[in-house]
Amino acid sequence: MTENFPLYLIIVLPLLGAALNLLFGRRMGNSAVSLIACGAVASAALVATKAVYSLATHDLPPNGMLIDQLMAGDWIIAGDLKLAAGLMLDHLNSVLVLIVTWVALLIHLYATGYMEHEPDYARFFGYLNLFTGAMLILVLGDSLPVTFVGWEGVGLASYLLIGFWHQEDKNASAGRKAFIVNRVGDFGFLLGLCILYTVIGTLKYSEIGSHLFELRLPFWLNWPAGYWVAILLFVGCMGKSAQIPLYVWLPDAMAGPTPVSALIHAATMVTAGVYVVARTHFLFDMTPAAAQMTVAGIGAVTALFAATIGIVQRDFKKVLAYSTVSQLGFMFVGVGTGAYSAGMFHLMTHAFFKAGLFLGAGSVMHAMGGEGDITKMGGLGKHMPITRWTFFIYCLAIAGIFPFAGFFSKDAILAGAFASRFTMAENAPHWAKSLIDLYPYVLWGMLVLAAACTAFYMWRLYFMVFTGKFRGTHEQEHHLHESPAEMTVPLIVLAVGSVLAGFIGVPEIMAHAFPESVAHTLTFFTDWLSPAVVPMSPEPHSHSVEWGLMALALGVSAAGIGLAAKLYRGGISQTAVDMKEKFSSLYRLLWNKYWVDELYDLIIVRPLKVLSRVLWQAVDVVMIDGGLTKVGPAVVGFFGSVTRRIQNGDVQRYLIFVVVGAASVLFFSTWWLPHKGTMGKTTVEKRRVTLDLGEGKVKAGRLRFRVDWEGKGEWEQSGFTTLFHDYPNSGTYNIRVEAQDSQWGFTSSNSFPVKVE
Repeated sequence: MTENFPLYLIIVLPLLGAALNLLFGRRMGNSAVSLIACGAVASAALVATKAVYSLATHDLPPNGMLIDQLMAGDWIIAGDLKLAAGLMLDHLNSVLVLIVTWVALLIHLYATGYMEHEPDYARFFGYLNLFTGAMLILVLGDSLPVTFVGWEGVGLASYLLIGFWHQEDKNASAGRKAFIVNRVGDFGFLLGLCILYTVIGTLKYSEIGSHLFELRLPFWLNWPAGYWVAILLFVGCMGKSAQIPLYVWLPDAMAGPTPVSALIHAATMVTAGVYVVARTHFLFDMTPAAAQMTVAGIGAVTALFAATIGIVQRDFKKVLAYSTVSQLGFMFVGVGTGAYSAGMFHLMTHAFFKAGLFLGAGSVMHAMGGEGDITKMGGLGKHMPITRWTFFIYCLAIAGIFPFAGFFSKDAILAGAFASRFTMAENAPHWAKSLIDLYPYVLWGMLVLAAACTAFYMWRLYFMVFTGKFRGTHEQEHHLHESPAEMTVPLIVLAVGSVLAGFIGVPEIMAHAFPESVAHTLTFFTDWLSPAVVPMSPEPHSHSVEWGLMALALGVSAAGIGLAAKLYRGGISQTAVDMKEKFSSLYRLLWNKYWVDELYDLIIVRPLKVLSRVLWQAVDVVMIDGGLTKVGPAVVGFFGSVTRRIQNGDVQRYLIFVVVGAASVLFFSTWWLPHKGTMGKTTVEKRRVTLDLGEGKVKAGRLRFRVDWEGKGEWEQSGFTTLFHDYPNSGTYNIRVEAQDSQWGFTSSNSFPVKVE
């Protein structure tokens, strides 16, 4: 059951703001641009809130949703392919709609202060509105094609925003890198759509689940079709959500303005992949030992891999960038192990503290005159108290310290990973089943190590920036100041969210200690998502095990914070310097980010550049410039001289050409085609008549024949030139042959008698 609602307003309002600012923004002042941009997103947030309230209060069944059909008819019609365009809001995407609109609004407000002196102020906010609108299309689409439109729109907008300061080569290069890497993933996504439509004939989310039988059938290499669709969709998700090996674009995306980094990393683009996996969870649930293990495994490896790189980074925003890559790995482990509510819960809490961390970074860099090297900071806490204490809260949240939001969501993922179980076919080898039995514990162990690294590098960042003595220049120190209210108010709001957001997803083991009415509120998030995603049944474990795992994860994070305090509180200690020298090889490995970018440059970028030079020399210079540009004018000149003689203004000559052309057409269609094309050789052997219709000047490959053997109007279709027919009785029969030329469209027929004995 569904309920109609004008969901289109949620996406139209930001897109309208983008159009107004991009078209007319230069003629308006910054105040008008800010009002349009922020007002459009604020209006969308209010409509989204009303829609979610309607979803919660309407008398709908558990799987009910709000819908909005954008077009009366079909959106795309191509042969048998017919696709409608519509929007829907259910319990799953309602979470993301609220996050995108409200967090985007805070970032827009923050940007009015951060970008105050930017000459291209209107263009920036136009792109920001465009990004928000595209993300909302992605989230609200009722089918994979509509989602894909938003998916590509987000990719375009991110390219424009990351490369906003394109005057510098590194910024333009970062934008291109993000665009190209995402296109690699998008190819897999699009291929998955094609296979899915080929197999089941629909791409609407509400209809895909009813075709699970067809999706379970072998498609290629004896794997179910649903497996290949799931993996290919996940390839797209790997690109958009920066998972190994398609993560390399996200750290470079820091080239854009800080509000862009906050918008991309916190609540929008990078979480799109997590949402798509949760939305199409039934595809992954079909093959838990393959598709789900792939998602969870790549997520765990990415989480630990990026966390280790973050340990040694010196650029403020680069630390946060690798933190985002790592936290996205946590989310994919959540959805990959069937703990969909845990993955989406971490997506929500992460939006608060990660947006706050980036905006806090922007506040610091704003005071430092654009400086981003944390080794040149220190002691900023006394100059920027609001930024410091809000950043303090964000660091506690991302480190997973109780009772901040990150603790509850990260614990839910760790618990889901530890309790997950993957099944294999009964005929699978025993050793394979044994390895799969160990897989959940491997995932959990990798995530615990990643959590320890996260706590360490985030608090290393905090201590190096806000404590100790200032390590910058005297000029920078002289200009240190707290950011204006339009920048600090969003920091405070996000800090409040980082504290309170976790209390709607408290583990049941904790919630049971409270009265039933309170317990229901504390487990609200899982209850809210349950109609949209049905989680896998985890392996139950005792309360003591659950408490033990929770305490262990908390202890590991606390140890990471303690180590960071020992090495960096008050500045860079001599111990930290000694450790860097002692483990120089490991430090160099992490500092160079495992040389992944260099490897890509060696095996992909350089060969492509060489190939492009070869093609340029061979095709462009030799063939086009040396051949076509010289031959072309000669050919054009020849035909021009011929046509000039024909086009001489003599009407009588024109009339002769028309008459001759008409006569030729008439001759071809009435005599030449039927006589030369259809009057071939006829052979009679007893009562079998064979027609060889391929003789004549007309090539038989162009002709399609219909033959009436009995003369009763019962036509036999044929694409062959040799036909035969067995007559039951002797006698004389009138055979009719009709031929149609596929190139010219001419149709002709002929009749002739045939005597059989």
